[in-house]
Amino acid sequence: MADDLKDVIKQNAQGPESAEADGVRMKQHSLRDQIAADKHLAARAAMANPAKAFARVKIVPPGTV
Repeated sequence: MADDLKDVIKQNAQGPESAEADGVRMKQHSLRDQIAADKHLAARAAMANPAKAFARVKIVPPGTV
């Protein structure tokens, strides 16, 4: 789903924000709104699995190699 949304945002960024043909006007959400929606959906997906909230990191004390 996230890849599909990224593709849609990419396509919308390449196209016009609004268009008119034969008296029919079409306007899409701004790019800023689309990016905000993508971030919101990514945050909701991250919250859906609480185990992913904890990241595993390797701590290396300074001075040791």
